[in-house]
Order: sequence, then C-alpha cells, then structure tokens
Amino acid sequence: MQIRRIESGARMSQAVVANGCAYLAGQVATDPSADVEGQTRQVLGEIDRLLALVGTSKDRILSATIYLADVSTFGQMNRAWEAWVPADAKPARATVEAKLVAPEYKVEIQVVALV
Repeated sequence: MQIRRIESGARMSQAVVANGCAYLAGQVATDPSADVEGQTRQVLGEIDRLLALVGTSKDRILSATIYLADVSTFGQMNRAWEAWVPADAKPARATVEAKLVAPEYKVEIQVVALV
C-alpha cells in the first residue's frame, strides 16, 4: 500500500493519503483573534484547500471530529458548519469540549475523506 504525506513538518503531516482515504490533521484558525464562528470558517476553508490538494472535496468527507475550547459556543460553530457542509453529504460527526494547544484557539476540526 502506498502512503502519501502532504505538507509534512517536524512533527506531523497536514494530510496523509492511504488506501483511498485522506486523513487530515486537526486544523486551527490562521487568525485566532476571530470569534468561534469566524475561526470555524477559517478552519473549513483550510479543510477545503487540503482536500483539493489531495484530489477530493467536502462532499466526500466520511467523518469529522470537532474540538471546542468552550462547549457553550456550539451554536456559533454550527452556524459556520451548517453553511459549509453539503446538505446531501453530511458526514458522521462528533463534537467535544477540549483544552486546545493554545488559549487563543477556540475550535479545531479533523476530518477523514474518500479520495
């Protein structure tokens, strides 16, 4: 089985493609000064970019895991998510409250998609 690693750094790759699936690393906002809805939009844009880079798109996402620094922002995150996710291609999804790597990050999203 061939494994393709995308945008690899010292600790991780932003995406790994193997056996017909793309596994994206958890994505965080590039501008963490935004509120959770704004950060979510940024993260979803980065997911779109990475999916396109590996030859797939959001309508082929199988699962998503969403980490929120504060679960009380669930509705704000969902506004951005619901505007982005295709109505006929909603993935399996889990959302959890978690302490993220830096306090300015409000949301992190990880996805797995078919290629």
